[in-house]
Amino acid sequence: MSNYTIRPLTEAEVKQAVDWAGREGWNPGVHDAECFRPTDPDGFMGGFLDGEMVASVSAVNYDDAFSFLGFYIVRPEYRSHGHGLEIAGHALAHCEGRNMGLDGVVEQQDNYRKSGFTFAYNNYRFGARVRDVLPKLGQVLGNGVASLSTASEALKAYDRQLFPAARDNFLQSWLGATSHISRVYTESGQIRGYATLRPCKTGYKVGPLFADDAAIAQALLASLLAAIPVDHRDHDVFVDMPQPNVAAFAMADQLGLDKVFETARMYSDHEPDIDLSRIFGVTTFELG
Repeated sequence: MSNYTIRPLTEAEVKQAVDWAGREGWNPGVHDAECFRPTDPDGFMGGFLDGEMVASVSAVNYDDAFSFLGFYIVRPEYRSHGHGLEIAGHALAHCEGRNMGLDGVVEQQDNYRKSGFTFAYNNYRFGARVRDVLPKLGQVLGNGVASLSTASEALKAYDRQLFPAARDNFLQSWLGATSHISRVYTESGQIRGYATLRPCKTGYKVGPLFADDAAIAQALLASLLAAIPVDHRDHDVFVDMPQPNVAAFAMADQLGLDKVFETARMYSDHEPDIDLSRIFGVTTFELG
């Protein structure tokens, strides 16, 4: 394939890959491209056939030990020609020597196993209309919730307990992004949870939703959904929950959320030692 080249994506091309993800039904956030790319600009790659982008992948290195794969897409009319395998090889080379995580959609999981990834657990996307969820949340523990727009050292330390690597650059972009709304829950001066709401191609997503217990998770969720304009509350809200978190699934049931999508969290080397019982919503399926 002499006319097939692979290179890092420009900012505009990352936005194009995000649009492709929307067409695949993954429902990315409106400002995902601006938030994702600064984490590792060289980690967003495109496959170009005669100068036209036909494939994408992201291989984001957080540090020397951990990376995350996403946006593995080949345009439908160019599939089954080896373009995906070739760009995947470049992504794996970019992350060489690191434990790599990914959220594999059902139809790709066998391919990831062939590349050396092993299953850790399922993540499920739950969703319902904002208008239907809000009355079931109330204002539990609402006095502990405050607005959040920057990543303090305390917040970075809290996040690091629940993510396999420090991600300071990402957090600053995520919390400060246009139209993102974030909340933090504190008790006796200590952070016990935080969460971010972002508008997506369809509705809204909450992620991360990190909390020390279900009551705090519900308080954060209540505050975020209450910030959605009244005339937007017929839209859906989605939360991506790890299956091992029994309390998260119980909360989804209590709030009347429906399962709408699933992935398999997989790793190339080992499952990181993080407390899934405090992860009520993963940040994103694309960056972990």
